[in-house]
Amino acid sequence: MSTNPLAAKIAAPYARALYDFSVEQNIMHQITADFQNLESFLQTAEDLTQYLNNPLVSTDKKREILERTLKSELNAQTFKFLLVLVDRDRINLLEAVIDSYLQLVYRLASIKMVEVSTAFAFTNKQKNLLIKKLKELTNAREIRLVITVDSSLIGGFLIKTNSRVIDFTIKNQLQKLASHLDSVLEL
Repeated sequence: MSTNPLAAKIAAPYARALYDFSVEQNIMHQITADFQNLESFLQTAEDLTQYLNNPLVSTDKKREILERTLKSELNAQTFKFLLVLVDRDRINLLEAVIDSYLQLVYRLASIKMVEVSTAFAFTNKQKNLLIKKLKELTNAREIRLVITVDSSLIGGFLIKTNSRVIDFTIKNQLQKLASHLDSVLEL
């Protein structure tokens, strides 16, 4: 979800063009599903991502690897879009384009993206309760959680959405206590 700001700025017009095209052609659901699946796939296929991002690999080789790995898995229009990115030497921005496109779709559907860092994995009950509370706070129709487990937080969780950060971590509370003790003991 977090991408390089420069990459996001360059990727935004590509995502917007694909979004407008998908709405016009009435295929937004197919492209959105493709991009959600592709986002998950790229997180596990680091070798493919590195290969596509390598400037020394020719355009023809990148097209060939995409045809072998993804052509049968994607909608024809989604695949054509990937080839446009390859031809324009922008395939290295694929993750940023996917992120930007999905943000446009989620905004339209009133779906909020929320990043949650937690010390321990949530149970389904905890996850559902958090989603319910976040829906109430944000007035979103739907919440999409991106959960990261970070044991350095000791306990609790950290929520990031848009420009807001809500910190319920034990690490943060301990840091506040330490700074408070430092200021009290200096007197």
